Amino acid sequence: MEFDGQIVLKGISLDIYENEFVTLLGPSGCGKTTLLRILGGFLDATEGQVLFDGEDISKVPAYKREINTVFQKYALFPHLNVYDNIAFGLKIKKEPRDIIEQKVMRMLKLVGLEDFGKRRVTEMSGGQQQRVAIARALVNEPKVLLLDEPLGALDLKLRKEMQLELKKIQKEVGITFIFVTHDQEEALTMSDKIVVMRSGEIQQTGTPIDIYNEPKNRFVANFIGESNIIDGIMKADKRVMFEDKVFDCVDSGFGTDEPVEVVIRPEDIDIVGFNQGKLNGTVKSVLFKGVHYETIVETRLGTTITVEMSVYESKPVCNQAADEEMSANDFYLDVTDIPELTKADIIARANAQAWKSSKDELVSITKVEYDIEPKKGSYPVTFHTAAGTMMSVEMIVEDVNKVESENEIIYAVNINKDIDDIRESIALDTDLKTWANAQAWTADGEEPIAITDVEYDFDQESIHAGKYRITFKTRGYEYKIDTTDEHNVGEKVGLDFTPDDLHIMKLSGNV
Repeated sequence: MEFDGQIVLKGISLDIYENEFVTLLGPSGCGKTTLLRILGGFLDATEGQVLFDGEDISKVPAYKREINTVFQKYALFPHLNVYDNIAFGLKIKKEPRDIIEQKVMRMLKLVGLEDFGKRRVTEMSGGQQQRVAIARALVNEPKVLLLDEPLGALDLKLRKEMQLELKKIQKEVGITFIFVTHDQEEALTMSDKIVVMRSGEIQQTGTPIDIYNEPKNRFVANFIGESNIIDGIMKADKRVMFEDKVFDCVDSGFGTDEPVEVVIRPEDIDIVGFNQGKLNGTVKSVLFKGVHYETIVETRLGTTITVEMSVYESKPVCNQAADEEMSANDFYLDVTDIPELTKADIIARANAQAWKSSKDELVSITKVEYDIEPKKGSYPVTFHTAAGTMMSVEMIVEDVNKVESENEIIYAVNINKDIDDIRESIALDTDLKTWANAQAWTADGEEPIAITDVEYDFDQESIHAGKYRITFKTRGYEYKIDTTDEHNVGEKVGLDFTPDDLHIMKLSGNV
């Protein structure tokens, strides 16, 4: 399916069976409503077929399909009462009056609104209006009912009540429901089959239990509930290694030493006494969630590195004769940077720029003069424009600043920055990582590692000239655990789980 040349549905192949409650689940923009509208006949697919009882209905208009739709906004007729709203479709079909009355009264009873037939729909609550919309759709006895986020406008309590009502109605009338939502709990509660979608593609189809317990990839694992996802290695069938330890699991069919991802749900981990479980760690945070505590346990510290940031007030050089100004700052290098150092690198590291004084127009830096040796020290560099504007700063060469710990290496350089650069940054953590060239990788140099935390002790908006310390950290290993027992931050604990609690995913399925 395409809109304006952009593909919004790709390679959709889906079987839906009689009397199933099927939920299309995914984030906003994933294509679930588009798919629903194609099934309902409100949109024409660019290619492919919609088969209904073995016949292609792609060219059959919506009003001739044995499919009805309930929309999020219900689309009730405000000038009609409840009875007439439900009867509307039957009257269009010119059904006999007595048949209409029998069918409408049956629907009113089915949705629990027997005493509301004469009530104006504008005088009803959101949940009651939704029931009217469902009754109006069901009274036409469709073989399939499409529901496009019909619970989205309801408050939480009513929404949960209506989840149970919808499932009850579906079982009683015995027709196929195709339900669209982005609410994971809603999908797990109501569905016989869940279709998880992302970016116009189906990621996984299965029962709620299958989807939850055996996610096919990282997206599904994270979207359906919460997950701890750890990099691992399959050592053999039913044997997986992570955190440098080998554990029993129930999965097989992987290659020997194949990299995998291990999923452990928060409710599947037990917090036990220190040295009494399979892993040890320290309680990092505890959050009370009403019926349980969400506890974060760190089993291995991330790798950290600290650099110094010198902040100064910019004093641009002014060349009145050329109507130009120029600014640049001192900057740091390490000795390994020198062999591959280019003029473009120097301009970027020094944040060197020139501009016309009388208007907001940048001027090219045409010449960079420097003389540097492959050893520690301070070396001058001078920038020139074609009109003769020039400015000199210092290149400060230091030993390589890196830290190696727990099979990780983290690297960064010191920073020189103008106050305005700090105050005007719209993504300061990202900019600090860029300015410091901060990066991390595995000790064997094979894989990059994300720097997840940036720590500093100044206020961005009120920072003044001076020296500040910036710390960059990788995450290490953390586990989220749901438990009814309260633990204290800083407490040393053990973590325990069974082979059934470990769910192994192929890396190739990580989309």
